[in-house]
Amino acid sequence: MSATVKASTRLRTLLGAGDVIVAPGVWDGLSSRLVARAGFSAVYATGGGIARSMGYPDLGLLSLSEIVDRLANIVEHAGVPVIADADTGYGNALNTQRAVREFERAGVAALHLEDQTFPKRCGHYDDKSVISASEMAQKLRAARDATGDADLVLIARTDALAIEGLDAAIARAHVYAAAGADVIFVEAPVSIEQIETIAHRVPQPKLINMFQGGKTPLVPVARLKALGYQIVIIPSDMQRAAIRAMDDVLAALARDGSCAALADRMATFKEREDVVDTAGWLAHAAKYGG
Repeated sequence: MSATVKASTRLRTLLGAGDVIVAPGVWDGLSSRLVARAGFSAVYATGGGIARSMGYPDLGLLSLSEIVDRLANIVEHAGVPVIADADTGYGNALNTQRAVREFERAGVAALHLEDQTFPKRCGHYDDKSVISASEMAQKLRAARDATGDADLVLIARTDALAIEGLDAAIARAHVYAAAGADVIFVEAPVSIEQIETIAHRVPQPKLINMFQGGKTPLVPVARLKALGYQIVIIPSDMQRAAIRAMDDVLAALARDGSCAALADRMATFKEREDVVDTAGWLAHAAKYGG
């Protein structure tokens, strides 16, 4: 599809095609380029990953402006639709409206809002709390009213499963769909049975969070597709791999004074430059005598 088509329209087309969208988590321009280069049709701008990249835990510590600045960088380099984490909307319904407008200006194709109290915490942490379903429904209505892009995909996330139980979480999902959510995201099911129950009882398009070591068991993408999940996000695996790789490099430097022992695990100089298209930038500069 032409790059001139809005990212949100491109994402809606993917959703309508009936295939499952696998969106690895990214936190900056470089990680976005790597995911798109690997052939994925969308990226997930993970709020937790962005927070960790700035040295903070996933506890709602970053401001709206800090997130939006990073989203603009991610959108610029991804080249594919960006699904963004809007946390709780950064406050009440009015805060949510401003957040939606700022996310739109950054160029995201979709965003998800969650029903945790503010400030939120990672969906796979313990001791979460949620607002009422009616308050969340009003925030979703406010978000929909704020959109200037009719194709922006609005995703409603509920964290109520761990607090109120599965039936209550599914009931919230229906309320949120009626309030204008395009996609439902029931966070942190803890068994295959819960994943299947959500699939059977929530007819709307669904998103599921899959990552190594979380509360939710890993399920093959083909099985998730068969159940009716249309978006699979993998927020943290790539960043966790990067953390381990950087630790290994630092250990080698401290031990040997160089990384020669890890040469086969590092990108070459050329590979590094290819990721950021240095040759393309230089060719472009040459047009202007640079």
